[in-house]
Amino acid sequence: MGWFEAVVLGVVQGLTEFLPISSSGHLLVVSRLLGWDDPGAAYTAVIQIGTELAVLIYFREDIWRIVREWSLSIVKPEYRGRAAAREGWYIVIGTIPIAVLGLIFRDTIEGAARDLRLVASMFIVVGLVLAVADRIGRRAKEIEDLTIRDGLVYGFAQACALIPGVSRSGATISGGLFLGYSRPAAPRYAFLLAVPAVLASGLFEARKIGDPGETVDWGPTLLSAVIAFGVGYAVIAWLLRYISKHTFTPFVIYRISVGVIILIALALGVSPR
Repeated sequence: MGWFEAVVLGVVQGLTEFLPISSSGHLLVVSRLLGWDDPGAAYTAVIQIGTELAVLIYFREDIWRIVREWSLSIVKPEYRGRAAAREGWYIVIGTIPIAVLGLIFRDTIEGAARDLRLVASMFIVVGLVLAVADRIGRRAKEIEDLTIRDGLVYGFAQACALIPGVSRSGATISGGLFLGYSRPAAPRYAFLLAVPAVLASGLFEARKIGDPGETVDWGPTLLSAVIAFGVGYAVIAWLLRYISKHTFTPFVIYRISVGVIILIALALGVSPR
């Protein structure tokens, strides 16, 4: 991977990680469209650390409160009923599905799942799911209303994002909307829930960067991660303001349109590689 590719893919990662349109799917599609090598699952996982650093900084006060009260709740029973402590436990519970399934299906995720037909299909399917969730969700619950059941539902929704094209934020936001959470609350919790899984995955996959079988080295990877951090931070701020007054319909239309275009291109045999 060259430096120009690193810049482009870093921008793509930052733009798409938090929007419900799939960052991993876009990284794969953009690379194929421009005739570049597939950057691979390891590169994707590592540069996602950049966007998660944006989450850590943007939600630093929330995260500090959750970590502090969750830690205290382990040794002090009086903290266990507090909202931040409970949220911390629910994030732990919600991370288990993606951790277990990610290890079980690791080879498939890194290989067969990185197929453009599957990616395009997931663009369409999850777009339709998001449309239904946004339409029928009651939007009456806030983060403080989280329960163990909701934490598990969020967790299994997040695990669906192991398939490129699904979108971590798209799946978890849809899950939150189906559970009755408000439009601002659903993505806010989705972003917080992703932190442990993304950081763990990125650190685990980092050992592969620069290996003979990989197409990327550390220099371009770090550049992509830094760019993804800056762009991602701006996208978080924009999305939370936007969604407080608007629906997810534009993202639904975008997902379905892109998915259909990719499938048509594949059917006509005009897809690169």
